Amino acid sequence: MKDILKFILSRIFWKHIAIIAGSAIFITLSVFIGLKIYTDHGRAYAVPDLKGLTVEEAEMVTNARNLRYKISDSVFISHEARGTVIDQNPMPNFRVKENRTIFLTINAMNPERVPMPDVTGVSLRQARAIIETQGLEVGRLIYVPDIALNNVLRQQYENREIKPGEMVARGDSIDLVLGEGLSTITTSVPDLLYMNQEEARSRILESSLNVGATIYDSTVIEAEDSLNAFVYRQRPEYYEDLEIRLGSIVDMWLSVDSTLIPVPDTIDIDIGEFDDEEIIIR
Repeated sequence: MKDILKFILSRIFWKHIAIIAGSAIFITLSVFIGLKIYTDHGRAYAVPDLKGLTVEEAEMVTNARNLRYKISDSVFISHEARGTVIDQNPMPNFRVKENRTIFLTINAMNPERVPMPDVTGVSLRQARAIIETQGLEVGRLIYVPDIALNNVLRQQYENREIKPGEMVARGDSIDLVLGEGLSTITTSVPDLLYMNQEEARSRILESSLNVGATIYDSTVIEAEDSLNAFVYRQRPEYYEDLEIRLGSIVDMWLSVDSTLIPVPDTIDIDIGEFDDEEIIIR
């Protein structure tokens, strides 16, 4: 016991303690300083808006801000400039560290090409599902006399018959020649009011009709406006029990102005809900 106490009180013991404590403090400070340098603690950079720039322009902008870029995907959008950035991650103004990689989606120079499927001999509903699964769209519906109603007789591309397996650009329209049955068959006019363009187009095709003119008013300025626009007028107008011939054209007008929504002339009120209370309509 005396030897242990003597060792604890000795200069050598406290010298070792001082060395250990100093080493611990040095290591701790080194770690904190190293982490601060490595992560550039407290400094962040706003991500620049690269949309609409070419790859070369995006490279210059990111290099000037000590950032990096990587092309992660490419798509083809016909109304956007080819070879330009159409999306990015992180988004503009997001705060990031130095040397952060910005992932870019580029609008391809040319559309992807896909093989034409074979939809002859199937119903319009089946043909539409097959065509859209392939990344294509249904174009005109051309009705001709034939015993099979809404049966696909021929498939056409750019006013010519197209064979299965032939390569076409993704997103292109395929026209379908359909049987109209043995008699003059009609279909109901769909009610398109309040629908966006894609919903309205789908409803028109489901009714065995053709999409006619699509007219935007002055409130639709940018591409985002066209996505938010709704149908406020159509021709022929919708009336209950109104029937028109298969393959007829339906035009639609779109806007983002909610004041153009038609207001009903009358209001249906269930008087039974109010019993003896007085109803006042101003």
